[in-house]
Amino acid sequence: MIEEGQAPGADGEGAEETSDNQQPKKKGSFWKELPILLGVAILVAIVVRTWVVQTYYIPSGSMENTLQINDRVLVNKLVYDFSDPERGEIIVFTAPESWRSVMEEDEFIKRVIAVGGDHVVCCDDQGRITVNGVALDEDSYLFTNPLTGEQDKPSQDPFDVVVPEGRLWVMGDHRSASGDSRERFIRTGGNVDASTIEVDAVIGKAFVLFWPFSDFTWFSIPETFGDVPEPS
Repeated sequence: MIEEGQAPGADGEGAEETSDNQQPKKKGSFWKELPILLGVAILVAIVVRTWVVQTYYIPSGSMENTLQINDRVLVNKLVYDFSDPERGEIIVFTAPESWRSVMEEDEFIKRVIAVGGDHVVCCDDQGRITVNGVALDEDSYLFTNPLTGEQDKPSQDPFDVVVPEGRLWVMGDHRSASGDSRERFIRTGGNVDASTIEVDAVIGKAFVLFWPFSDFTWFSIPETFGDVPEPS
């Protein structure tokens, strides 16, 4: 067998001629190189975690059944340097202080329902949320009680909002157990700014559920959001 970069000898077996006075190359000490390799690995890990991809665990049930408590997801922290969040994406963001029950717990994960300029309303005569006049079919991700089979309503409360530019209307998939834009809208008496989050507060896009491995899932935008037109 001929190894890459090695020329076959006259006997066809890949042997190379050596002279008697040729000295073998000295090999570097593995133990001397190990600290350098470890240092490089740590540096790469820090760079990746800080600017590219980060692991997050799910501490609450606000995104059930899409995400369960203690699930682990990977979040792309670079994607929104080149584009804005889209309707239907699952995002991690730094929550406004008014949204937090514990100040130190400042990173939330929710689904984007509407973006800047969108007119989002609850609800139509069939109880569905509409965005720019188009009803959302949310059956594929809204929480369903595993014991009773009963599915959450899209919203327990009515709202009629035009999302300000540069902000997002976000909701958890477990609507009856989520501190989100709907909940803040009701609590603040209809304060739109207090009910939405700044695009600049978004940390990244959750793109895969990787643990537990048996539930491994790539996240995609639900088809229903493809029917939503741009705001007029």
